[in-house]
Amino acid sequence: MIKQQSELVFDPQLIRRYDVNGPRYTSYPTADRFTTEFDAEACRQWLGKRTVGGISRPLSLYVHIPFCNTICYYCACNKIITKDHGRSAKYLKYLAKEMEIQAGALEGSRDVVQLHYGGGTPTFLSHAELRQLMATIRSHFNLLPAGEYSIEVDPRKVDHATVALLAELGFNRMSVGVQDVDPTVQKAVNRIQTLEETAAVIEAARDSGFKSVSVDLIYGLPKQNVISFNRTLEEVIRLSPDRISVYNYAHLPTLFKPQRRIVEAELPSADAKLQILQLAIRRLTDAGYVFIGMDHFAKPDDELTVAQRQGRLHRNFQGYSTYAECDLLAFGVSAIGKMGPTYSQNYRTLDEYYGALDGGRLPVMRGLELTSDDLLRRSIIQALMCHFELSIEAIEIAHLVDFRSYFAAELEDLRDMERAGLVELSDQWISVLPRGRMLVRAVAMVFDRYLRTRQVQTRYSKVI
Repeated sequence: MIKQQSELVFDPQLIRRYDVNGPRYTSYPTADRFTTEFDAEACRQWLGKRTVGGISRPLSLYVHIPFCNTICYYCACNKIITKDHGRSAKYLKYLAKEMEIQAGALEGSRDVVQLHYGGGTPTFLSHAELRQLMATIRSHFNLLPAGEYSIEVDPRKVDHATVALLAELGFNRMSVGVQDVDPTVQKAVNRIQTLEETAAVIEAARDSGFKSVSVDLIYGLPKQNVISFNRTLEEVIRLSPDRISVYNYAHLPTLFKPQRRIVEAELPSADAKLQILQLAIRRLTDAGYVFIGMDHFAKPDDELTVAQRQGRLHRNFQGYSTYAECDLLAFGVSAIGKMGPTYSQNYRTLDEYYGALDGGRLPVMRGLELTSDDLLRRSIIQALMCHFELSIEAIEIAHLVDFRSYFAAELEDLRDMERAGLVELSDQWISVLPRGRMLVRAVAMVFDRYLRTRQVQTRYSKVI
């Protein structure tokens, strides 16, 4: 019983009450639960038995390009600031080594339905380097014609010719970083980017036949206010991208050094951030965008919206996806892969990454083999995050549990959320109500065993 889930009610009082720190659930268990006990050899073994039990999942590939020309103060990504293409040339050689090792250990089909270049700034690479990397990928894997091939783009570093090249290489989806169009905000975060640059890249993508263009915005940046962000929303809506993400800026300067350059006194207050978010939701839904979940909006005919309507929406390390249950191979520093019931993450520094590959080993820093309880809870959190509802019967059949006894404590916690108007509980369904959909992360956290048992060391961002 998958229903149209676009209805959303913004309730500031409820949001203030439940705006706790929590994971974004691009995976469950979250990456801070990974352990060094799961190493390169464990990863290799699972690559070699991905068809155990007759299961053959399609492949998704993620490639992390860590290089950026300049630093954006808000950034929390694993990146390397440089203008030296000698560093990227060396990096591509090691990416080729890693792909050779992974592909050599891989059992089963090498058909790929999804590919994503993330960063850093993937378009840091020169045209020759972009061609070289795609040729390396195609030498090991078969990119299917109907697949979803996406890349993150910095409009300041890309012209019409680069976009045309990306289309020629097979990319058909693009994520464009914008954050805010206000010059005062841009100066405060060291990302000066004209509206003309952004518009030119989006127009070039359409001219080159890209199926989908997404724009990324951030609320909560220094110098932002309701009036300034309203102009940003106006301009972005005018550009009419297929998808829009409105991310919450999490100010964690103790964890991310670039954020120490942000003047805390210039950050909007908690109430101002809520007003900005409320404005964004109203403007985007009035413009016809459908609320997908958390911070994502898409046009009614976009594949994300269709996938959610049909019950096919999935969530992975890149966010919401139309491809469920792929085996994800990840390449590059800090990249996280998913193979069967396992996760693995590469080393975060170039020296460690290169050192492992020089030794003929996969550059795996840590990972996790999921327990049956992890798999059960992952299914529940996926359903809530993607569809705002959960079939109790479906979970019982798939995982052979008595839901009400297994999750007695969790259901008791959900009763409090039901009284608050976040969720509705019935004999067969748990449904996140329109007032609770902005707080779906808080609902999902109820089923997070690691949070419930207080096995928490990581500092998470706010839910809103």
